Amino acid sequence: MKAVEYAAKIEDLLEESPITAPSVAVDVRDLLTAGEFALAFDTMCSWIYEDELSISEEYYERLVRLSEDLGSHDLIARMRELVTG
Repeated sequence: MKAVEYAAKIEDLLEESPITAPSVAVDVRDLLTAGEFALAFDTMCSWIYEDELSISEEYYERLVRLSEDLGSHDLIARMRELVTG
């Protein structure tokens, strides 16, 4: 996958995420701009997990697919408990 594709997928996930803190979104976008895709993805997922924010099954599956390229497998597995509905 190309860098632009990673950035677009993470940006889409960020836009659809349950994260409400503007500072977190800024941090993730700054990491994307710096080309730190794995770190941006991990940061976003960590905030969702640590704040125990609910996510849909479809959103979770998208995280799983992207984690196959970017890592964070353990964190993504733990995020399964946040899936509602």
